[in-house]
Amino acid sequence: MEYSVQFQKLCQIEAKRFVLILGFVAITCLMLQSFMLPYGNALKSLLPDNEVVLSVDSGFSSSQLLVKSEKEDGINPSNLVGVVKQDNHRIDDGFLESGNASREIDRSIQDEPLGFDRLSGQKFVGDIQKNSSGVELNHVGKIEHIVGSEHQILHESSLELNESSSSNGNKNVEIWNQEDLVLPVNENKFQDATGLALLRKSGAMGTRRSKKVKPGMPPISVVPIDRMNRILARHLASSIRMKPQRSSLDDRDKEIYDAKLKIINSTVADVDKELYAPVFRNVSMFLRSYELMEKVLKVYVYKDGTKPIFHQPILKGLYASEGWFMKLMEGNKHFVVKNPKKAHLFYMPFSSRMLEYALYVPNSHSRANLRQFVKDYTEAIAAKYPFWNRTGGKDHFVVACHDWAPYETRHHMENSIKALCNADATIGFKIGRDVSLPETFVRYARNPLRDIGGKPPSKRNILAFYAGNNHGYLRPTLLKHWKDKDPDMRIYGLLPVNVSRRMNYLQHMKSSKYCICPKGHEVNSPRIVEAIFYECVPVIISDNFVPPFFEILNWEAFSVIVSEKDIPKLKEILVSIPMEKYIKMQLAVRKVQRHFLWHARPVKYDLFHMTLHSIWYSRVFQIQRR
Repeated sequence: MEYSVQFQKLCQIEAKRFVLILGFVAITCLMLQSFMLPYGNALKSLLPDNEVVLSVDSGFSSSQLLVKSEKEDGINPSNLVGVVKQDNHRIDDGFLESGNASREIDRSIQDEPLGFDRLSGQKFVGDIQKNSSGVELNHVGKIEHIVGSEHQILHESSLELNESSSSNGNKNVEIWNQEDLVLPVNENKFQDATGLALLRKSGAMGTRRSKKVKPGMPPISVVPIDRMNRILARHLASSIRMKPQRSSLDDRDKEIYDAKLKIINSTVADVDKELYAPVFRNVSMFLRSYELMEKVLKVYVYKDGTKPIFHQPILKGLYASEGWFMKLMEGNKHFVVKNPKKAHLFYMPFSSRMLEYALYVPNSHSRANLRQFVKDYTEAIAAKYPFWNRTGGKDHFVVACHDWAPYETRHHMENSIKALCNADATIGFKIGRDVSLPETFVRYARNPLRDIGGKPPSKRNILAFYAGNNHGYLRPTLLKHWKDKDPDMRIYGLLPVNVSRRMNYLQHMKSSKYCICPKGHEVNSPRIVEAIFYECVPVIISDNFVPPFFEILNWEAFSVIVSEKDIPKLKEILVSIPMEKYIKMQLAVRKVQRHFLWHARPVKYDLFHMTLHSIWYSRVFQIQRR
């Protein structure tokens, strides 16, 4: 009897201890929830309710939105599990910031109307699903909230929904790649829309899972070229529909808005015979826009900042594009004004290459100090001048060719126009606003046009050629399938000595029908412009790469774009192109070549003017009331 009493007392003590521990854990979880830490949803996910949790990683601050789940919309929230981030760590270009080798995909903002590529609720196939709030679930990568007659559209990167069975028998949907998910959103709860990440939370049985990308692996999301075309078309259509009140615009903005109306109403009769129409999306719009740029555009160049990071152009090598633009822009007398009040655009002339050279600590595996430096510079500009704050930086632009530039300019320059060589559609690059800057490898700074040109089509006896360093995940795959496998496919790593003795790299480029341009560590490659320079049809193999001057040029007319997964079929794809079509493409390469050349003194339609025009064009189709 005595043992029984003692046992009961012991059980009571243990029960109280368990309750205390459980209470402590619950309080801890609630505290973490209040601070928005990653573990904060652990307790809340156990509570039975009909709410869907929408987590937002804005890049500046984290916040949560609670969105009511409607049973009438045909979507069971317990079947949806998403990922706010791929991981808390980031790896870019082989530089690991904080431990794990997993990559976070940055989000971009795009304008897209309703009614495109709809998915149903349970199986995510078939007809449009709409809830009582008038919101649809689709796979275009956005959150859309209808407020009166206005749409709030926040574009995500690619999203694929993979349906899998959990151990408890419930089906969960894991968001592998964020492409398109639409939920009702209270717009008042958005602090900003930059870098938006979407989480649709499960009910009681839901499990939170993430898809990690290991370094040196293909991207988990793919935006094909036709998808990029649709995004651009919607952006322009949305801009054309937007008609701000003229009273809400200042004099500079009125000039830009008037220019937009003239560009939209341009006709084929306006075409300049100097231009080769097939290489343009709309040659009459381009010509009208270019003429208005020359007539109207004024740029103010900030004098702030000291060398070498500012005002010190690099005119040779891999990052020459940002240097040549800086040199020619700062020395330009036609577009540059001394009075910033007369300017339509503001240029922030820093070199992303010199930033890395001056500040990056070798083997530190951290670029946080580089981004902080650019952030401090931007904040100093905003504090010293009134122009940044007037538009939130929308009329400011940077031109940067280093692979790290998207990271360095993230968040604090998110509204600005960024002309970037590393134009990755799934990592921060915004089609229709940002500019894909051609990466040009300049061998001779005093004569950047040296060795230009190549053999005529009839004398190009090599089907395809590639030689280069074997870095990144894609190039080893290319070599595995094609190196020493076919005499028509001259695919090498570094050019072998026995080959280079007979024909060097330039001779191969000049003698090949197609020049293979695979990505390296990042999506961009100087071989694209290099192929055009030597009049060889470029074959672009780089998923998610937005080709240079994408908003202006029709790349299908003078290049071949091959999906990374189709590398084994590379020769089949090239051989299937009829000779007549190849001759037209090679002619188009020769015609478009003028738009990819640097000159000591800029000439009409050259690379300097094309870059400036794309920045101007971006601003023209963004103008809105303040």
